[in-house]
Amino acid sequence: MAEQITSEDFKAKVFDYENNKEWKYEGDIPAVIDFYADWCQPCKMLAPTIDKLSKDYDGKVNFYKVNTENEPELSGAFGIQSIPSLLFIPMEGQPQMAAGALPETQLKKIIDENLL
Repeated sequence: MAEQITSEDFKAKVFDYENNKEWKYEGDIPAVIDFYADWCQPCKMLAPTIDKLSKDYDGKVNFYKVNTENEPELSGAFGIQSIPSLLFIPMEGQPQMAAGALPETQLKKIIDENLL
């Protein structure tokens, strides 16, 4: 299961956006962050895929979920305009954002090519 995180968790595990201007990933393995809302139908459709991938990539990629309704400051810091939005975070380099409920095959391709 993907781990639900707050802005405080995000600052500790992913990136302290309040104190750092330059991107510096805090994690020890790559990550995928699902920005979602409970009322969003495409988000609900994507949720089982995210949970399946979190099991498939257990120990290789961390999966986090951020509820945009509960964390508007965090969503704003990343310019989230539409949901679901997925943030793919490699160990080196800049994170990449993808919007929409992407199919599992496409998500696996992005993870395999950019994070592993």
